[in-house]
Amino acid sequence: MPTPEALSQALAAVIDPNTGKDFVSTKALKNLQVSGANVSFDVELGYPAKSQIPALRNQLVAAAKGVAGVGNVTANVTSRIVAHAAQRGVALLPGVKNIIAVASGKGGVGKSTTAVNLALALAAEGAAVGLLDADIYGPSQPMMMGIEGRPESSDGKTMEPMENYGVQVMSIGFLVNQDEAMIWRGPMATQALEQLLRQTNWGDLDYLIVDLPPGTGDIQLTLSQRVPMTGAVIVTTPQDIALLDAKKGIKMFEKVGVPILGIVENMAVHICSHCGHAEHIFGEGGGKRMAEQYNMDYLGALPLDIKIRVQADSGKPTVVSDPDGELAGIYKAVARQMAIKIAAKAKDFSAKFPSITISKDT
Repeated sequence: MPTPEALSQALAAVIDPNTGKDFVSTKALKNLQVSGANVSFDVELGYPAKSQIPALRNQLVAAAKGVAGVGNVTANVTSRIVAHAAQRGVALLPGVKNIIAVASGKGGVGKSTTAVNLALALAAEGAAVGLLDADIYGPSQPMMMGIEGRPESSDGKTMEPMENYGVQVMSIGFLVNQDEAMIWRGPMATQALEQLLRQTNWGDLDYLIVDLPPGTGDIQLTLSQRVPMTGAVIVTTPQDIALLDAKKGIKMFEKVGVPILGIVENMAVHICSHCGHAEHIFGEGGGKRMAEQYNMDYLGALPLDIKIRVQADSGKPTVVSDPDGELAGIYKAVARQMAIKIAAKAKDFSAKFPSITISKDT
């Protein structure tokens, strides 16, 4: 009869392709049971990976069957996303496990397009995902997500998020006319954003992606100080001027204690659709060098491709327009690395502690 020790040793040879670690030492392997020649076990991933689970299950079953005496193998591979710690002194948002800011130092680097595709990529991998359009002055997510109409409110105080492609969405763009300019000073804009965040009935989200406006102004600072951010992703182009501003965004998050999950280099290279010639219009490798300089993860690079722009403008972004295409594959790889970085962070245990009240005896 096979022993649990022999099975653990065999299963330890299977390496998670995303983390580079085995499932035994990371304690992802659970409930290993042996009954005669029958073996069963669970493997619990800390990140969404619906598309990869069948292949992982096959590898684990094959490894277990390689042990002498093993007959039938039942392997249950699932993802379980938990809440992780945010900045000190900032309580988690009810119904939201992890909040990820997608930021850039300057506009025009494709931050909103990146944010929407990362949200859709996480949802495609099986996570419950929300998307908050934090750009009060230039909301773009209603158009990119192909959503029209206004949010409903059952109590006059809170709003139901809009939804499309399996992602919950909230934006000031749902509450004002499309061509109306938001001529508000900073305090009004930040108050409106806090209301959008806290008065939306987010439905038990694994991840809330926050599409921040460009720069390091009032809105970014308020969110970074008052909202429980699990981490931030910096989007830049390889261009020197974009990198200069991206560094300012990095410094802002460092000062308020929000960890940087990594850097995404957008518009890294242009491939001519007629002749296939590759040209680095905005420079080459700038984002990768910046990641090395600041000792941060380089999450990936997206090309300057007309399909990305056309698909976002049409309200059907790349990840849902061409889910099996090369570009969607890059977005999914970036989203997966982002989720893995979060899974490796310290968990939030605030819910496990009892509330302590001090009363004075009379």
